[in-house]
Amino acid sequence: MTSAVRLAALAVRRLGGALATLLVGSFVLFAAAEVLPGDAAAAALGGSATPADVARMHAELGLDRPVLVRYGDWIGAAFSGDLGHSLVDRRPVAEIISGPLADTLLLAGVCALLTVVLALTVGIAAGLRPGGLLDRLLSGGAVTLVSVPQFVTAGILTLVFSSWLGVLPAVSLVPFGEPLLAHPEALVLPVAALTLFSASWASRMVRAAVVDAAAAPHVEAARLAGLSPARVVLRHLLPTAAGPCAQVFGWLAGTLVGGTAVVEKVFNYPGLSRELVAAVQHHDAAVLEGIGLLMAAAVVGGLLLADLLAMAVDPRMRTAT
Repeated sequence: MTSAVRLAALAVRRLGGALATLLVGSFVLFAAAEVLPGDAAAAALGGSATPADVARMHAELGLDRPVLVRYGDWIGAAFSGDLGHSLVDRRPVAEIISGPLADTLLLAGVCALLTVVLALTVGIAAGLRPGGLLDRLLSGGAVTLVSVPQFVTAGILTLVFSSWLGVLPAVSLVPFGEPLLAHPEALVLPVAALTLFSASWASRMVRAAVVDAAAAPHVEAARLAGLSPARVVLRHLLPTAAGPCAQVFGWLAGTLVGGTAVVEKVFNYPGLSRELVAAVQHHDAAVLEGIGLLMAAAVVGGLLLADLLAMAVDPRMRTAT
């Protein structure tokens, strides 16, 4: 079996596993939304609704059907691109979350770009001389930032740059109808709070991969052969560390979307977390399920990407899988 065929077969197998995981996760999500306290029909009708009105609304919304039937209809429509309609205002869920989703993806995308640059720079610099002064300084700073909860980091950034220095807004508010990119200052603190955590975590993983690669027999042999340090690093060490590093950044791609929720809430960022909170408050299971499914798909997709990237850049992982 050729390398390309083996890689394709492994990719198909991983994709099947990812879809199965997403299916199980979607059922858990649907079941959790079903047991939330409150009634979307009663919330939509208001406090003056009679039991007969609520029962009629249940029938109109299809909430009187068996749970498994409703789940089957929902997941089938979701996989075809239809997330259903809000139980409160009857608007399509895709229409409700499209704007907030774009803002969340903007935040996650900027953080991902900065994280890759910072994690590679810090991780490689620390890993090339493990135990040295630079390694101790960089690793100590990274461990400290990873240990601090994101909401605490966000609070400190707000205190320093908004309250004390007054150079950045404390919340990410923009005029109605205007895009976030027209007000980049509203992005700075949320991006910083999210990037400090993710880059610190990723840099520790990159450092570990570089240290492990430096101890590989072929890298040691290249050193003993008298090759220049730069050539040893560029031609032998970094390619060996590429697989684990690719896996780290694949994980990052999935977890950043879900990890934005805390930061969005602290800075009142107009992303998915705002719609998620509103859906819980109004018992709008359709919106809650739609957002939850998208976040689950992002995490599962990120993990799948991590595996595929690692197998693509490191042939050893194809034979080990």
